Amino acid sequence: MTHTDAGTELGPVHPTAIPTPVTGLTAAEVAERVARGQVNDVPVRSSRSTVDIIRANVFTRFNAIIGVLWVIMLFVAPIQDSLFGFVILANTGIGIIQEWRAKKTLDSLAVIGEARPTVRRDGVAAQVSTSEIVLDDLIEIGPGDKAVVDGVCVEVDNLEIDESLLTGEADPVVKRPGDQIMSGSFVVAGGGAFQATKVGREAYAAQLAEEASRFTLVHSELRSGISTILKYVTWMMVPTAIGLIISQLVVKDNDLKDSIARTVGGIVPMVPEGLVLLTSVAFAIGVIRLGRKQCLVQELPAIEGLARVDTVCLDKTGTLTEGGMDVTELRPLGGSDETYVRKVLGALGESDPRPNASLQAIIDAYPDAEDWRCTESLPFSSARKYSGASFSEGNGEASTWLLGAPDVLLPDDDPALTETERLNEQGLRVLLLAGAVRDLDDPEVAKGARPTALVVLEQRLRPDAADTLRYFAEQNVDAKVISGDNAVSVGAVASKLGLTGTTIDARRLPTDKEGMATALDEGTVFGRVTPQQKRDMVGALQSHGHTVAMTGDGVNDVLALKDADIGVSMGSGSEATRAVAQIVLLDNSFATLPSVVAEGRRVIGNITRVATLFLVKTVYSVLLAILVVCWQVEYPFLPRHLTLLSTLTIGVPAFFLALAPNKERAKPNFVRRVMRYSIPGGVVAATATFTTYLIARNHYAGSGALDAETSAATLTLFLISMWVLAIIARPYTWWRIALVAAMGAGFLLVLVVPWLQEFFALKLVGVTMPWIAVGIAVVAAVALEVLWRWVDRRFPA
Repeated sequence: MTHTDAGTELGPVHPTAIPTPVTGLTAAEVAERVARGQVNDVPVRSSRSTVDIIRANVFTRFNAIIGVLWVIMLFVAPIQDSLFGFVILANTGIGIIQEWRAKKTLDSLAVIGEARPTVRRDGVAAQVSTSEIVLDDLIEIGPGDKAVVDGVCVEVDNLEIDESLLTGEADPVVKRPGDQIMSGSFVVAGGGAFQATKVGREAYAAQLAEEASRFTLVHSELRSGISTILKYVTWMMVPTAIGLIISQLVVKDNDLKDSIARTVGGIVPMVPEGLVLLTSVAFAIGVIRLGRKQCLVQELPAIEGLARVDTVCLDKTGTLTEGGMDVTELRPLGGSDETYVRKVLGALGESDPRPNASLQAIIDAYPDAEDWRCTESLPFSSARKYSGASFSEGNGEASTWLLGAPDVLLPDDDPALTETERLNEQGLRVLLLAGAVRDLDDPEVAKGARPTALVVLEQRLRPDAADTLRYFAEQNVDAKVISGDNAVSVGAVASKLGLTGTTIDARRLPTDKEGMATALDEGTVFGRVTPQQKRDMVGALQSHGHTVAMTGDGVNDVLALKDADIGVSMGSGSEATRAVAQIVLLDNSFATLPSVVAEGRRVIGNITRVATLFLVKTVYSVLLAILVVCWQVEYPFLPRHLTLLSTLTIGVPAFFLALAPNKERAKPNFVRRVMRYSIPGGVVAATATFTTYLIARNHYAGSGALDAETSAATLTLFLISMWVLAIIARPYTWWRIALVAAMGAGFLLVLVVPWLQEFFALKLVGVTMPWIAVGIAVVAAVALEVLWRWVDRRFPA
């Protein structure tokens, strides 16, 4: 064997382990354990409960602030001043419904994508759900299978387990009967069966995973950025609100109820209440849209992460090519007898109970030689690049054979390699059958092997692969093909799909991170990559500031998927691969990836856009409150005015803009990019509105003066807010122009319909003051354009 058994003793065997007969538990024993609760009840990774969703949407800091203000307003003012409370109720309801829909989508997809381990009960092997495993069950495992519970080895057949996800130890561990198996480890070669000794939350991986892999809504730059902004907003709000309350209640000799209403009118718009809702809804709708395309998002920030990706590493087999292969030719070497070679290949196929795609093609082409008996076998592993078996032939002769990569099994000067190279250039996969002169358990079994025949395999290209690669090129995302196959063969497949660039044999890559990163930046196609190298390559690319997505389906991709910023697995991939990936393409279609990228870009680009709208309102509200306190005047607005303005210039348009298509690549520094527009926008809006208000105070006198002053200030603020919306809505499309126009028409309707004028207390008095209000708004709009262009140059994102 190629690996030593160092590190197999990972801890004592579980003391309660009962040696289960090889037939496994009986139905009665299973029922007894279910009754005792000794079942593998681990939480579903992708979901959270409906109660959690309701709690997260209802019990927020801002809902509490607005809820208290709403209750006060219901007692002291007409119902139209309490409209903001109904808006919050609607927002909360929409948030709960959309997240519940996303939960349903995720739950149904998680069932499809769930690992179904093979359990032996009453002597019969059958697949069961992970949650149906009970204590002492006998679980069969083979290449790519993940141990879903802790246990003890009962049967082994050259079983090699990778525990690197748990221990960090890179080399696979050879297991023997009685050795411990930890949940979360996975099989890289061989097979066997183990008895479950710890299930459910007691299992090692479940303890690690329970916190880490619950429904994650938090670890994303978008969410943490919004949290940071909300923290600043709260700090600004508290002192400003206190100042406003004192100035409105104590300083002004107004009616108490009117003072309270205007104070509330000043505090409510400071709260960017819809921002958190829209972020949740945008993510939730993203999940639902992707779910329709059979794409399971196991962690929500993965949608955002893929939008930030600038390098995508693709495994060739199963990603660019379909899983299956066909044997197209058999070329005996050195005068070997073709009939005999076919017998050897048939026997090799029969010797592996869990063949990979290459061996499956050989099994399909060459039936088993009935009279050959396998005496020992060496399963294929991605690290070795070959498999082998020893046979007792029908005539009593003994022989040992190896099947694997010609450039690994043969010395560099062997003439057979020239032939191999020529076939590889056509994109064909070539395996070498070689007769071994050493024993299989010799670490150097390949030394001196006699080349006997070349087996030529044709790989089926995915019909959608070329279009997907073209999409990534158009989006400025670098595609790197990383494969364990021969570099020339992989390069030929990549060029058939239109991917050009340098082809590099990974065995010649520098081992230091910096050197490897430089080579990766220069190359496009990498062949003969070991699983550990795949992981190192991801790390090297990240060290150069790249955001890396890794796609894969095999057990050799697990480590790289785990370390990549975003891991994408095929639905037909191994259990271990699906478990570590954040995104699983359940229909195995590589063509779904562009949809995921587009969804992420839509979410991030639009939330950045919409956040600016909300925060301009927060900035101008805080500044207006400060100016009111300093000038010792009544607050210019009642809650109903700002509810109307918020709905027309922020709430409704934000909803459409947040869900619109958006293809621009996500950029970092979310907070900086939002605040660099919001602060100047808010300052201009507050200054212009307050100027109009002060001029109106000098212009109007008498009993209805305050209403007239409010109406003039509202007109200025609405026009500026509309201009902010018009800037945010760029680049224009027909529906964006229609959206802005509809919002303007809505405000016009309020101004001309008498009962709406009365309902919203909006009536423009005279001619002079309204035109002054419009003039100030025009100057402010020009100032906005100039300021935002200056900001673009001065503080580039």
